[in-house]
Amino acid sequence: MHKDIKLVKETEIRKPIGSPFIVYFSSISNNTHRFIEKLGFQHKRIPVDITQSITVSNEYVLICPTYSGGGNQVEGAVPKQVIQFLNNKHNRELCRGVIASGNTNFGDTFCLAGTVISKKLNVPLLYQFELLGTKNDVEQTQKIIANFFQNSN
Repeated sequence: MHKDIKLVKETEIRKPIGSPFIVYFSSISNNTHRFIEKLGFQHKRIPVDITQSITVSNEYVLICPTYSGGGNQVEGAVPKQVIQFLNNKHNRELCRGVIASGNTNFGDTFCLAGTVISKKLNVPLLYQFELLGTKNDVEQTQKIIANFFQNSN
């Protein structure tokens, strides 16, 4: 976990209302997309093409891969498409939590995108997984998201 993580106080967590909904970004490698498909929740993908955009109307958990080179190379950890999506105030205000993927080969920058987004939006970093995720990662993510939404109804 990144050293710059900000803990969100339980009293500051805005619990989502409604059915579990995921917004995610996946590059053309589709690693994150394949992970999302295994979860079984309603979802919407942030387009790879930066000239396209989406707007959401549901509260959601954001699942985002990390793009950075490890060590001191922290620039660009959050994909540009995700930044563009979150620059839309409406989209940003509906985010209730973040889950990040990354590569442990990059040391301290593993899942850095989740840390950055959590801190900027003041939402909890709910989970982190490596690359495609394991069967256990899928099961844990399903439980976390289901409980996160269930406890708000």
